[in-house]
Amino acid sequence: MNPIILLLLTRTSTKRIILLVAATLVVIVALPIGAVLALTNLPLLALEDALGGFATNQTVYTGPLTAGDSYEYGYCTYWASLRRIQINDPIPNNWGNAITWNVNAELDGYVVDHTPSFGAIFQWPAAPGGEGHVAFVESVDPATGAWTVSEMNAVGWDVIDDRTYPASAAVDYNFIHDPAVTPPQLTL
Repeated sequence: MNPIILLLLTRTSTKRIILLVAATLVVIVALPIGAVLALTNLPLLALEDALGGFATNQTVYTGPLTAGDSYEYGYCTYWASLRRIQINDPIPNNWGNAITWNVNAELDGYVVDHTPSFGAIFQWPAAPGGEGHVAFVESVDPATGAWTVSEMNAVGWDVIDDRTYPASAAVDYNFIHDPAVTPPQLTL
């Protein structure tokens, strides 16, 4: 209701009306800000930066949808799956949200550990937002052990970026590697 009408009809003090109007304006301003924040993973970005990974080379992904990648376009799972397809080493399309990738990968015979390597999938099941986060390991520096990932949806929806972590950060994350190859057994 219009605050002036409220003032005239209810004989409410001017201070109360001003407080009501101010509170209403705060809510009106906060709603669009909350909507924008909901489309990004800004808490994830802040926490990762605190651990030593800084987003670089940010760009909106404009590539086509890729056959064989049924993960939701614009999200981290789409990007990790797409990068595996691009190196001719696709992963299954049924691992769900990023938070479940380590468990589902192990069920499919993949190796999950805390050692980054090129082509591995970086996984952070404890990422803010409750759905986890995954990325693709692009490189590991042999001299320092620092590792770089490319990722999508950490900075914003459909935004890809690179992030480099120090070797010491690897213990805080999971890395999903190709299934272990078991040598054939010799039978006599």
